Order: sequence, then C-alpha cells, then structure tokens
Amino acid sequence: MSRSYAIRTYGCQMNVHDSERMAGLLEAAGYTKSDSDEADVVVFNTCAVRENADNRLYGNLGHLRPVKDARPGMQIAVGGCLAQKDRSEIVRRAPWVDVVFGTHNVHALPVLLERARHNAIAQVEIAESLEVFPSTLPSRRESAYAGWVSISVGCNNTCTFCIVPSLRGKEKDRRPGDVLAEVSALAADGVLEVTLLGQNVNSYGAEFGDRGAFAKLLRACGDVDGLERVRFTSPHPRDFTSDVIAAMAETPNVCPQLHMPLQSGSDDVLRRMRRSYRSARYLSIIDEVRAAIPHAAISTDIIVGFPGETDADFEATLDVVRDAKFANAFTFQYSPRPGTPAATLPDQLPKAVVQERYERLVALQEEISWAANRAFEGQIVEVLVSKGEGRKDGATRRMSGRARDGRLVHFAPGEAGSAAIRPGDVVEVAIGYGAPHHLVADGPVLSHRRTRAGDAHEAGTRPGGAPTTLGLPVFGAPEPVAAAPGCGTRT
Repeated sequence: MSRSYAIRTYGCQMNVHDSERMAGLLEAAGYTKSDSDEADVVVFNTCAVRENADNRLYGNLGHLRPVKDARPGMQIAVGGCLAQKDRSEIVRRAPWVDVVFGTHNVHALPVLLERARHNAIAQVEIAESLEVFPSTLPSRRESAYAGWVSISVGCNNTCTFCIVPSLRGKEKDRRPGDVLAEVSALAADGVLEVTLLGQNVNSYGAEFGDRGAFAKLLRACGDVDGLERVRFTSPHPRDFTSDVIAAMAETPNVCPQLHMPLQSGSDDVLRRMRRSYRSARYLSIIDEVRAAIPHAAISTDIIVGFPGETDADFEATLDVVRDAKFANAFTFQYSPRPGTPAATLPDQLPKAVVQERYERLVALQEEISWAANRAFEGQIVEVLVSKGEGRKDGATRRMSGRARDGRLVHFAPGEAGSAAIRPGDVVEVAIGYGAPHHLVADGPVLSHRRTRAGDAHEAGTRPGGAPTTLGLPVFGAPEPVAAAPGCGTRT
C-alpha cells in the first residue's frame, strides 16, 4: 500500500515553491497526497524570519506527538530555514521527529525518510551549501493556472536584520535558457501566469557576468506562447536599473506591478540596516517606474522599531510612505533574530513604542490604499479567477481573482454561476466599490473567457513544468522541450 504525505508550509514564496518540489519528490517515490494530520508522513517546511517561528513549530510538533504515538509507522520531518538554523536541536526538543533536513538538501527527503524508518533512529542531515538546484527536482504544482519559477536561490546581501543569507547561502543563478525552458513548459501545459522568484531578482546574472540578464529574461518571457502574465519578486533597490523598467513597460505580458522592499524611510536607519540605498534613491526609482508605467501598483515591506529608531526616523518613514503612495505595504514589527548583527545592537526599543508606531503606519497606509482603490470604482478590470483567495466567497456568493496589477478582486459570477466560471478562466468586470485591501464587482460579468487552465483545474490536473538542469548562461529561445509521459495530467 502507498504511504500518504501532508506538507505544512510557513513563510515566503520560496518556501511555497520548495514545498511543491518536496511534494513532487515524495510522489515520485510512491507517496500519495493527503490533507489530513494523520498522514503517514507529515513534513513541516519552516521559516525562521519571524520571532515566533520557533514557538509555532514546537507547538505544532507537540500537538502531533499523541497522533504519532497512536499510529506506529507515522513519520514527521522538519525542513526549511528553521531546520537549517536549529539542526539537531529540533530532535533534542522534539525527539519524536524522524527527519531534519535543510534548505540545501531538499532532494534528500525521501532517502532520509526511508533511512529513518529502516534504522529506527532520527536522521539529521544539513548541507552547508546547495547540492542540487531545486528547480531540477520533480514538482507537484498546486495551481493549474499560475506557477512559481526560481531564477536564483540564496542572497549576497548583508542586511543586519536578516537571517536568510546564512540559511539560504550565497546567490546561485540558474541558466537563463533553463529558466525559459521551464516557463515555456508551464505555458505549454496551460499555465497563464508565472512569477519569477529570487531573494534579489535584480542581481540575477551577476554570477555569470551579465548585469543586464534580468531585463533580458523579462523580455524573453514576452515571447513565450500562451503566457499572459509575468510577475517577479523581490527586487532590491540597490540593483534596480533603468533597463529593467524599460523591459517592464515594453513587454506586454509583464504585469504593471512592482513589489520593492523599503524597510525604512530614514537614511540613518537604512545605514544601520546595511541597506545600500537611501530614501531619495528609492523614491527616484518609483518616479521612474510611474513615468514609464503610470498605472503600476507598487507595494513594499517596512520594518518598524529597528534598534535605535528615533521619533524623527519614524516620521521620515511616514513621509516616504506619503510620497510613494504604495498600493499596499507589508508592515512588520522588528524582532531580533539570533545570529543577526542587529540582534546585538544597543537601543532595542520597548514593545509599547514599537506597537504605537506600527499602528500609526498601518493606519496611514490603509488610508492611502483605500483612496487608490476607490479610484477604480467604475473602471473595467481583467481578472484571472483564482481559488482560495476570497475567504468569505461562500457566504457572499462571490468568486475572487487578481487584476493584472495584482489587486484582489471579488466579483459576483451572476447568471453564469461558479460552475461555468472556473479558477483559471479570465473575466472582465466593472468595479463598484474599492475597499482598503480589495476591489468588489457585484454587477454582471462583462466577458468570460474559458481557458485551458480552467479546463485543467476543472479536471483536477496540474502542469508538469518539466525540471531542467544547470548549464552555461545563454539567451534566446530555449531548446524544444520534449513532453514527459503524462505531462500536463499529473495529479
């Protein structure tokens, strides 16, 4: 009998994509997917960025202990950034864990599970550097209409608040031809939208000596048949160049959306964060983007309460937020992460001060976001219908999806109903109401285009997105990709 698996994912898009690879590896090894906590194998793909990541993991492991005790043969594996950081400490604190693996050896998961079962002892294996590029591994894609594509892993920056470089390692760039081969394979399987992933996508190409590689990659994605939307995350302001902005503006399927972390509007704080740009440079990039793409939706990340942040520093952040007019901002209260330089800085701020500043920033950004979304009232937008993004869709009898600029849109399917409009289909709707965090269209659906992605979602199939290997950097059309047996019908 085949054994079942379940994967719980925490953290960023990189982790989400890594989980798709873990699922592909397990299914290639004969496991079947389960959504139950009582799966034969439960894998935790962890994040180490937030302060409560440790507590969350060990709390969840504690809840699973009686389940495992009652089910002989059940296995628990812990991977991801927290595993890379804590290593054997995980087994010491939770001795019922069977496997611990890191960010550099995802490919070893099936072997470690089998070894732990055979030897009846926990297997802890943490590699110090990348052994196999994740994108060469099998994948079980979660979406029929949107796919993640890694263009690099790791990061060469040294931000004082960030633990990611020590856990993900130095930046390793994929061959452009391999990236394009994967993008083309996904599009051939009906995927309409691809998001290019990297810790710092703008530095892509530095490893093989081409500083213009990312702009070239965006333009090359514009030539992929059937690919309607291209997004990317995340760029670093230090490496943002005019050729990337021109590629965004001139490539029709690159979406008018930019997520670019600010972190702070204070030049003094940016210096202590070791962020190699200043607020004036950041705002100049936004001005250049908006000059080339006036309707671009720009979002950001901001940390409140970094050590030594003064009232004047925080006011400088508010000033930049007012000037930038972000469509959305992901705001975080600073929390020290052991192993980062910032954790040992003097002048750690009291919780009450950080909370008060955080609330003021959230209130300001919500006001800006709401005004921007109200400006959409009466406009017609194209929506790629998605699944699971509208948590209240069942109660409101709406469906949800993303506009080209990334805004979340809730709409009424009308007489056609949700049976006719499927996730992966494309609709046009008129916006009736702009809320701070989404748009609402309760009028009739103006147009509905059924797509191959919608067909695949309805049939329960998922794209293959055939794995590709590392090689020498080249551009241009990728070599033809031979369809793997069953390509496009993998479940």
